[in-house]
Amino acid sequence: MKKGILLAAFIAQTVASAQVSPEAVQNSLVSKKQLQEQSLFKNLSLQNVGPTVMSGRVVDVDVNPENPTEFYVGYASGGLWYSNNNGMSFVPVMDGAPTQNVGDIAIDWKQGTIWVGTGEVNSSRSSYAGIGILKSTDKGKTWQNMGLHDTHHISRILINPVNPDEIVVGAVGHLYTKNEERGIYKTTDGGKTWSKTLFVNNETGIIDVAVSPKNFKIQYAAAWSKDRKAWDFKGNGSASGIYKSEDAGATWKLYSTANSGFPTGEGVGRIGLAVYDDATVYAVLDNQFKRPLDAKKSNSLPAAFSVPGDEFLKLPNKSLNSILKNYGLTEKYRAENIKHWVQNGYLQPSEAGKLVLASINSLADAEVIGAEVYKSTNGGKSWTKTHQNFIDDLFYSYGYYFAAISVDPSNANKIYLSGVPVIKSDDGGKTFTSISEENVHADHHVVWVNPNKSGHLINGNDGGLNISYDDGAHWFKGNSHSVSQFYAVNVDEQEPYNIYGGMQDNGVWVGPSNYQFSSEWLQTGKYPYENLMGGDGMQTQIDKRNPNIVFTGFQFGNYYRIDRANNKREYISPKPKKDEKPFRFNWQTPILLSSHNQDILYMGSNFLHRSMNQGQTWTPISPDLTQGVKEGNVAFGTVATISESTLQFGLLYTGSDDGLIQVTKDGGVSWNKISENLPQNLWVTRVAASAHKKERVYATLNGYRNDDFTTYVYASDDYGQTWTSIASNIPVSPVNVIAEDPNNENVLYLGTDNGLYVSLNKGKTWEDFSNGMPNVAVHDLVIQKKAKDLIVGTHGRSIYKVNLDQVQNINDKVLASTIHVFDFKKIKKSREWGNSWSAWAKPTDPKAEIWFYSNEDAEVVLQIENSNKEVLFSQKVMAKKGLNKQVYDLSVPKEIVEKALAKDKKLKWEAAKNGKYYLPVSISKVSIQKGKEKVVADLEIFESK
Repeated sequence: MKKGILLAAFIAQTVASAQVSPEAVQNSLVSKKQLQEQSLFKNLSLQNVGPTVMSGRVVDVDVNPENPTEFYVGYASGGLWYSNNNGMSFVPVMDGAPTQNVGDIAIDWKQGTIWVGTGEVNSSRSSYAGIGILKSTDKGKTWQNMGLHDTHHISRILINPVNPDEIVVGAVGHLYTKNEERGIYKTTDGGKTWSKTLFVNNETGIIDVAVSPKNFKIQYAAAWSKDRKAWDFKGNGSASGIYKSEDAGATWKLYSTANSGFPTGEGVGRIGLAVYDDATVYAVLDNQFKRPLDAKKSNSLPAAFSVPGDEFLKLPNKSLNSILKNYGLTEKYRAENIKHWVQNGYLQPSEAGKLVLASINSLADAEVIGAEVYKSTNGGKSWTKTHQNFIDDLFYSYGYYFAAISVDPSNANKIYLSGVPVIKSDDGGKTFTSISEENVHADHHVVWVNPNKSGHLINGNDGGLNISYDDGAHWFKGNSHSVSQFYAVNVDEQEPYNIYGGMQDNGVWVGPSNYQFSSEWLQTGKYPYENLMGGDGMQTQIDKRNPNIVFTGFQFGNYYRIDRANNKREYISPKPKKDEKPFRFNWQTPILLSSHNQDILYMGSNFLHRSMNQGQTWTPISPDLTQGVKEGNVAFGTVATISESTLQFGLLYTGSDDGLIQVTKDGGVSWNKISENLPQNLWVTRVAASAHKKERVYATLNGYRNDDFTTYVYASDDYGQTWTSIASNIPVSPVNVIAEDPNNENVLYLGTDNGLYVSLNKGKTWEDFSNGMPNVAVHDLVIQKKAKDLIVGTHGRSIYKVNLDQVQNINDKVLASTIHVFDFKKIKKSREWGNSWSAWAKPTDPKAEIWFYSNEDAEVVLQIENSNKEVLFSQKVMAKKGLNKQVYDLSVPKEIVEKALAKDKKLKWEAAKNGKYYLPVSISKVSIQKGKEKVVADLEIFESK
């Protein structure tokens, strides 16, 4: 027995450091496709419930050179979309593809061929890995993977306009680990074979490739050396530099040498390129070398923090946050929480200044140079910096996220830089002005410039798409589709209920669960979703007694209690005592209202904190629940998930980002670590206490931050003392969330970086549960118990919902039956059936959804009879194995109506305006027959009062 335990522990620790091979990933995509085709739930469709007005991160646009109103837009994790009406509307192009993760797109407009390099390259926390390079020759109906599977993140695709089979690709490579499949790749046979033509080293990839507009032979490539870990990110290195090819990417030579005028060495960060002609090329650099001490920015931190407390509180948040950004401190501090300390007497402004200065000194003795623009007029042989002053307030501390530059094809001196905000220069980079307006998101990634109409711009940013026709003086949005990137979702108890969600860099929003896309709000002036909070929106909790009381916030533990009815907002995050070390908060800090008492609020840092008064005061109820501090510039060693048992007050679980799961059964008096026999050092994405058995708990682990895509899902029936893997047949993909069905203990729901699954037997086997939703990352799941709806928060395609009525009623008896029909909800009779208020409006079309289960693919006969056993509806249906749905429009054949009217002269049964007769108040019999077996259920229409 002891040997078995030791062996299990050894295997667990070994598995944690293993990576899934590219072949295994490709095989898992095949398995996922098979699961989708064979799923018992392939007829149960998810419905997208928005939102759209706040969009997801755009990474690339490709515009038809002959018709600039036609273009494609690539979203980081939301797939590829197409518009042929200048962005007024879009259609998805990649919904049938095995991934929605986009790094770059390229279109052969003459032949219509679409190329997508998968895997975003911006190196953010949610820059998902790709699966290679995809190709479609039928406008996205079908996709073919053309290889480069292990590149993970593809930055650029260049198509030879004369020979579309000749293509050059830039690959960044793995985000978190070293690998060989990175650099420049070239094909001359349309992707059938590839040759690697540039390789720097196994931790340096190619972040950009640019070509001379009229000479495909002249190309430039930007190499980027970086090292990202969950706890640290170094975005620069001596191997970063600019290469040039004069033979269409077949061979390359380093042009950013020590004597070229372009910076070299450890401080060289991300580089963006823009080529005007064979001789003229621009480069924007995230320069991480330190500034000279006498060149520090004019923003004086001590001056801002030296005013009296009441004056300090009057300082604009934007100004304070700008200071903090300049010093790279937004991962630790925000204006809102510093002001809260001062307002509540916790610190004086001078004390807060000392705290911030201490953090600055711990980061560096001087600021980094930041954004710089260099220009070459001799084909890259020599470079000159275009400006004398520093370009402040553009890259801040995260230039790795931007570093993109564009040049106007008709004006060599007009350039555009993407950052925070987007800026332009009309004098070749000597001076710059901002062209970011109030309806444009702050973080920018791409600017397309019309080669035939200067000033016509298409801008992609973290908030979606914007278009300008006057060089950025005015913009309009092209956000009509659901591509928001959600971190977390929740619901309230209203009828109809509302959905809450926190989004990447787009705040926290709330909207109605019955949302359907409509442009009517442009007429009424009120969008159905409402913004609650800015920043990177995080978790939300709603007081069940009063839905106007909402707890939510933004990154790194900045949470608030919002009273929506009285328009009040109070900062509530716990803070250490003056002599204690600062708490460590996760990017997505977990927060939880107790199901036993809605005044009790839990929040995780590296401790678990409890408030008995909704955040007014806090008490740590645990020791440090992590493995401790890990040196780096990213917060780590934090609690990432909290769960409370609904069956026992004081039974709490936590999971940390460094792999620890802990439990307390006495409200925090004592704690036990229960993760020793699980794979080690993995991010614990979810711990979920069962609502059916107090000893039962579920856990999901995630190796994404080690480029490990193994599926880690576990269950325990003894408070986590022993664990059993329930990953079973789930295709390889990191796991983000697991949820237990509140009505049926056998049913589990699970979200991965590439889909949604359901199990009917506590995880022994899993079914695909994604019909109606593309292969997108699922970050969060929540069930609205009264409505029996599952809410799915995706990181790329906004929010979906699906009703669980039939799923919850599937049991062993149903699964063992040949055919089974589910009970109907009663339907209220309405005078609106078949009628409309206007000759131009569509008539109201009622329906009854007939749900039934079949144990095999087979033909069945579906029939509806009235109380006189007259057949109202009969149809042969090809049933699929699993759940089936047949829609009946409640209409009655005219001959049956005439027969009934002949029998009863007093009967009133009139046709609706659409000519149809509908069921009267009655109880009809719905039968489904397969072979000799027949099942029956009642369909009741009742009177509307």
